[in-house]
Order: sequence, then C-alpha cells, then structure tokens
Amino acid sequence: MLTKRQAEILAYVENFQERHGTPPSTREVARTFNTSQPTAFEHLRALARKGRIEKLADGRLGIKAANRGRQIEIPIYGYIPAGVPVGNEQETSETVAIDPQLFGFRPADFTRLWALRITGDSMERAGIFAGDLAIMLKREPSPGEIIAALVDGTATTLKRLIRTNGRLVLRAANRKYGDIRPTHLEAQGVLVGLIRTDCSLPRE
Repeated sequence: MLTKRQAEILAYVENFQERHGTPPSTREVARTFNTSQPTAFEHLRALARKGRIEKLADGRLGIKAANRGRQIEIPIYGYIPAGVPVGNEQETSETVAIDPQLFGFRPADFTRLWALRITGDSMERAGIFAGDLAIMLKREPSPGEIIAALVDGTATTLKRLIRTNGRLVLRAANRKYGDIRPTHLEAQGVLVGLIRTDCSLPRE
C-alpha cells in the first residue's frame, strides 16, 4: 500500500515519462514536491521496494514500458467542495484515463470508480488541494477515511469520516472549518486516489 505522497510521486513519474520518454531525476522530483533531494530519493526507493518502479538502463528509477498497465476511462462528476457543503447535481460530460496499476486497483473495482474535481481549502492539510482530481470508489466507508458525502440529502462535500461520542461526523483537515454533524449522512464514495493537476505549489 502506498502513502498519499508516494502515490503522488508515482503518478508524477508516470506522467513525466509519458511526456519526456525518461523518468525524472531525483532533483526534479525534489523541486516539484518542494522537498530535499534525500527525501525525494527515499520516496523513490520506497516505491522501488514496493515494486512500483525499478532501475532503468540509464540508472534512473522509473517504470519500464512493458510494465505499464492498460488505461481505463472513468467518469468525472463535476466539482466537489473541500470547504462548506454546496448543493449541486452530479452530471458528467467528461472522463479521465488512468492506469489502474499505478493505484493498485483490481478489475472488480473498475466499474465502481469515478472522479471529482476539488474546490476549496478545507482538506489541504490532508494533501488535497483545489484543482486536484479525486478518484473515488463506491463502497461503504470506515471511520477515518475521506469520503464524498451527501449531507442531509441536499449538499455534497469532501471530508474525513470520524466517529465521536457514538456519532458519525465529517471533519475538515483545516482548523478554520468546524465539524459537520448531519442529521442524515450518505457516503457517495471513498477517496482512493488523487491526481494533482498543478505540481508547482508547495505540498509539505
């Protein structure tokens, strides 16, 4: 299982290789994710230990072409706020192609995957930023997971599901937002992946 940062770096390595034909250097990874080269190298080495990347002919750590999985298309259902809940209808007019191997998805998951674009700043301390593309899986959530929630049948939001005093509440990762204690809570999907559309911003 990958950490969120490892998944982000793995997606970056894959996207970089697709654009440039070679994986990024440790320095490029460090610069993109606003961290030190030793830290970037440790993340890459962790990905290698988990079998997601390997040393290529040029000595860099990357993904061999033969090991790249086939891509699948999943629907994007508009925007979801990582802030205060906002009422909106789920409509889709676009899809995104993902490599399920990068995220560890199984074929049984493919028809239950969907995506949402993120707005707002309430989940930034969880590494989720406005403009990111959240990959969701339709299944029952467990406390501690980040979910797309329908609040009281009218508004949607992306928050962490927490059980406190025997009650399920939605909690932001930004302290300026208080807990949401809905009368009725419907989990529409669990966050299982993230695609960063802007790697220029600091993420530490």
